[in-house]
Amino acid sequence: MTHTARTTTGLRSLALALFLGGTLSSAFATDGYFSHGYGMKAKGMGGASVAVAQDGFAGANNPARASFSGNRIEVGGDFFMPDRSASRTGSGTYDATVESDSKLFLVPEFAYNRTVNDRLSAGLTVYGNGGMNTDYAGGQITCQGPANMLCGSGRLGVDLMQVVLAPTVAYKLNDRHAIGVSALLVHQQFKADGLQFFGQMSSDPTKLTNNGFDTSNGLGVRLGYFGKLNDRVSIGASYSPKISMSKFSDYAGLFAEQGKLDIPENYSVGAAFQATPDVMLAVDYQRINYSGVASIGNTSKSSAP
Repeated sequence: MTHTARTTTGLRSLALALFLGGTLSSAFATDGYFSHGYGMKAKGMGGASVAVAQDGFAGANNPARASFSGNRIEVGGDFFMPDRSASRTGSGTYDATVESDSKLFLVPEFAYNRTVNDRLSAGLTVYGNGGMNTDYAGGQITCQGPANMLCGSGRLGVDLMQVVLAPTVAYKLNDRHAIGVSALLVHQQFKADGLQFFGQMSSDPTKLTNNGFDTSNGLGVRLGYFGKLNDRVSIGASYSPKISMSKFSDYAGLFAEQGKLDIPENYSVGAAFQATPDVMLAVDYQRINYSGVASIGNTSKSSAP
């Protein structure tokens, strides 16, 4: 099982709040735009992976695990089928309900791990994050003409995609303990449609909506520790500081800091117990500090554009 916590102070960005996950509660249920697990085995265990060396996805979960994962190549994919809708009640003529037309997403992944010698291991993990690509049709309500649910014109929604390449090196301190490091090469792309109504609140209405896909890049790091306390109990820890991403210049009027959408600081600690040859118990505690990213964590009380 996995338990996830994060710090938040409210989503100021109207697009992110409504469309990255439908509602705040449903977004949190899927760890925001982070996946609840990386690698099919981790997904099957609810995300618990920091203290379990059973696949090649060390770069996404815990770089130090590479020392105990052996030689392997893994290619996977899962079909993500979120059910999203938006509704408004109690507003009279603006009451409406609409469902997202985008309902099925393929999420691919790749992992390679190699034992170089008795001490050194290396590998590569490729994984992705996303905001579930909401795509709502317009025309449900009237705001000086037919409009979408937020009084904009045309279709309404956002599309956020991230891909991370994580080359990894791990070093065995001894037979039971290892440390590791992964470089995180991040590429993300984003677009927003149908947010014209919020031009009056934006610092740059021309860089707010309907500008097609814009891209952003950044470089980060993930550090890890993995230890076997005995033949049955293992522990692990992983930490990645906030990754500073280049700006989405085409959406400088939507995101804070003139288009910045950084990757939040996150860390995990975990333990696993091999109760029998066929039964393992594992638990992770993960924290994702979304509130440290201004475009996600800015207070909604601010009156600035």
